[in-house]
Formats: sequence, structure tokens, C-alpha cells
Amino acid sequence: MLQILTLVGDKWTILVIGQLRDRTLRFSELHRVVTGISQRMLTRTLRQLERDGLLTRTVHPSVPPRVEYALTQLGTTLLESATMLAAWAATHRQEIIDRRRRFDGTC
Repeated sequence: MLQILTLVGDKWTILVIGQLRDRTLRFSELHRVVTGISQRMLTRTLRQLERDGLLTRTVHPSVPPRVEYALTQLGTTLLESATMLAAWAATHRQEIIDRRRRFDGTC
């Protein structure tokens, strides 16, 4: 269970599945829209997501080969949960900041 929580808690996982929300993307497109990710990290993230069944990788026979990535139904359910968590964070952001300031001032 810890391995799965580590995967879904990884920022790159969440950013990649967020970009695949409404469309299929090629590697180069993903690399361009996921700001800050290295090619190596993107490759590792995509392989792990494919291994876990969260996305599909389709290779089209062309020169050069065209590879596209898309969310699976399972990947979509993770995205839905991540979206709810992001909404919670946005709703409670200021409250948490205020509590941290109060706590840090008393310790």
C-alpha cells in the first residue's frame, strides 16, 4: 500500500495525469507542458504509470515512430481523487497558513 501511496503522492505523477485529462499527448508534448520535468524523469514516470495501468502507450508505425499516451479508466479515477484533494487544499490554504504562523510564533 505504501508503494501505491508514494506513486500517487508524487508531484510528477499528478502533473502528468493532469495534462492527460482531456487529450492524448506525445512524449515531446508532455515534456513541454509539464514544466520542470527532465526527459529522464518523464520517461520513468510514464513507464511507472503504464506499469500500474493508469495510462496507455500507443506506438504508431511511422518514421520516426509516433508514441502517444492517454489515461485509462483507472487513471481517470485517480485524477478525480487528485482534483478533489487540490480543491480541498485551495479551500483551506489560508487557514493552514494562518495556523502555521500561529504555531511557529508560539514554539
